Amino acid sequence: MYAQGKGVTKDDRKAVKLYRQSAEQGYANGQHNLGAMYQAGLGVTQDDRQAFKWWRLAAEQGFVQSQYGLGWMYETGTGITKDDREAVRMYLLAAEQGFADAHTNLAKMYALGRGVAQDSVYAHMWANIAASLGHPRGKQNKDFLEGLMTPADITKAESLARECVRKNYKDC
Repeated sequence: MYAQGKGVTKDDRKAVKLYRQSAEQGYANGQHNLGAMYQAGLGVTQDDRQAFKWWRLAAEQGFVQSQYGLGWMYETGTGITKDDREAVRMYLLAAEQGFADAHTNLAKMYALGRGVAQDSVYAHMWANIAASLGHPRGKQNKDFLEGLMTPADITKAESLARECVRKNYKDC
């Protein structure tokens, strides 16, 4: 409410106070939002370590945006030691919940061999899934990868994408 100024005057400090109360009571949404305020420096001094702390707590409860945010922090080394394997693990958790940004980032990680063995087929699979969910970079990545792949590999990737969607993104 205060963070967006909906029905009240926008006040990031009040938003942080309320998010903190919620976060300290263990609510994942409050933990995520408090982490986001720290990450952006809204209502508090910008502090990536605090953002990581609160996003980690929310991610442990399955909060998809926090799982994705942690993946980004691990991938970029923002506030923590860069760790591509952990980035992939966090992106996979978010991807299993159908989060298209995570699918797109997994495509990139597989395409570049960061945190996983380089694999154009799996990169295409994840890009294809992101594209099917309407993510614009998903389609761009898929089209780019197709220019580097054989028709047989594209067919295999498309089959893997269909199977992954059928399994609700689990164990892809």
